[in-house]
Amino acid sequence: MATRTQSRGQCLFCQHETTKGAMSRHLAGCEARAATRAQAKGAPEPLYHLRAQDAYNPEFWLDLEVRGSARLQDIDSYLRAIWLECCGHLSQFSIGGWRGDEIATSRKVSAVFQPGVQLTHIYDFGTSSETLIKMARVYSAAPLSKHPIYLMARNLMSEATCIMCGRPATHLCIECLYEDDTAGMLCAEHAASHPHEDYGEPIELVNSPRLGMCGYTGPAEPPY
Repeated sequence: MATRTQSRGQCLFCQHETTKGAMSRHLAGCEARAATRAQAKGAPEPLYHLRAQDAYNPEFWLDLEVRGSARLQDIDSYLRAIWLECCGHLSQFSIGGWRGDEIATSRKVSAVFQPGVQLTHIYDFGTSSETLIKMARVYSAAPLSKHPIYLMARNLMSEATCIMCGRPATHLCIECLYEDDTAGMLCAEHAASHPHEDYGEPIELVNSPRLGMCGYTGPAEPPY
C-alpha cells in the first residue's frame, strides 16, 4: 500500500518547512520564535496554540497563537478573512459537528478550549466549509501582537498540474470542476485559451480549502 505524503507547512518565524505532524514540535523549539518573543512587550497572559484544519481536506491547516481573553467571534473573523469569506454567509461553532451543541461566539477562548476538546466551525449552511479546531498547548507569555490572533505557521499549497499539458497549474476552471468532473487545474497559458462559457473566467489558485466553492476567490491572506 502506498504511503500518503503528509501535508507540509512553513513556520512564519524562520521559514523552515516541515510536515504538518512535526510543526508543533518545531514551533516549541524555534529559535526565531524565541527571539521574537524576547522582544514582545506587555505582561504575560494565557496564550493558546490552536491547530485549525479543514474537516474534509486536512492538508489545509493553520497554527495560531490566540489570546485566552479573545472570543470565538475573533476566531470566526480570522477564519473568514484568511480562508472562507465569499458572500457573508452565517457561521457557528459547535462541539460535535453539525448536530452538536452550539457554542456562543461571545465565549472566551480560555473558557472553551481544554485538552481533548475539538470545536467545529461551520461557514455557510448551503455549500458549507467546516473547520476543526483543537488546542495543542497553553502557556503564559507576552503576546506577539496587539491583535487577538497571531499566525505562526500554515500549510504550503500542494503542487497542482495543468490538465491540458502537465505544467504547474496557476488557475482553476470552475466549469471543468462541476460540469466535466475533472480537477480543472490549468497553467496560465491554458487558462487564457481554455473554453469556459458558463462559469466565467478561471480563478487563480489560492491557499484555501474553500477554493472553487460558492463565490470564493481568495485572496487567502492573513488579515493582519
